[in-house]
Amino acid sequence: MKQYALGVYEKAMPGTLTWKEKMQASREAGYDFIEISVDETDAKLARLDWTAEERRNLVSLMQETGMPVRSMCLSGHRKFPLGHPDAGMRKRSLEIMKKAIDLSDDLGIRIIQLAGYDVYYEKGTEETRGFFLENLIRSTEMAAEKGILMGFETMETPFMNTTEKAMYYVNIVNSPYLGVYPDLGNITNAAVLDLSGEAAPAVPPAADALRERVNADLETGRGHLQAMHLKETVPDVFREVPFGTGHVQFEAGIRKAWDLGVRRYVTELWYTGNPAWQDDLRTAVNMMRPYLDLCSSENTRSV
Repeated sequence: MKQYALGVYEKAMPGTLTWKEKMQASREAGYDFIEISVDETDAKLARLDWTAEERRNLVSLMQETGMPVRSMCLSGHRKFPLGHPDAGMRKRSLEIMKKAIDLSDDLGIRIIQLAGYDVYYEKGTEETRGFFLENLIRSTEMAAEKGILMGFETMETPFMNTTEKAMYYVNIVNSPYLGVYPDLGNITNAAVLDLSGEAAPAVPPAADALRERVNADLETGRGHLQAMHLKETVPDVFREVPFGTGHVQFEAGIRKAWDLGVRRYVTELWYTGNPAWQDDLRTAVNMMRPYLDLCSSENTRSV
């Protein structure tokens, strides 16, 4: 019996598809759920203001297609960050957080993946880090009231590119509703930087050293990891790298995450105009599902 769920990032599919078409394509590819995107674009942020009828319609589609939306990638805070030095921007960031939590509650979303930035387009300072922590505490209190989990995504910037850095804030807030939702590709790139001292070294680190560094970073989040993004990367490149062409050691990363209790995984890939995008979905499933099935079967035998 399968003991995990494998989801797909919504942006892996053309944005022109209806929600029903996205759900059907995800189901046909072999996924268990969809991760909805609420990014910094006006179109995606507008989802936070969906009417009660629009929310009910989406829930009905989940039931009709058998493909639920169960996590949210909330990257809208890149434009309106929790740590912004302007009070008006911080107020907007908290409004986005409150609406995202309410939308999750209405749709049955379990986990909101938070972007690990104090600020993104501005220069980070001691002040922005202070504002970030202050509003993170407020956000966690809002999530706790609704029973929604929030997990930091490990990002591509030095502020929070590792599990260990995310845990600094998780430990300060000290709430069961705030944890880490690591991105395996991003922490692999961070491990390269840690081992070599440069983003794209002329001689990449040995595979064994890279694996050990990634696993050691994940270990720092023991007891606080909520899910994992499975994304391919190469040194200093964080997006749109086809699966199997980068340096991410997926089998080892999944096995370590499984050992740490992670049972929800999302393949993160992007639709970039490829007419065979459905093949990309199936490729991701066919690559990741065997690793997860193996962990599941081994866990079953050990019980």
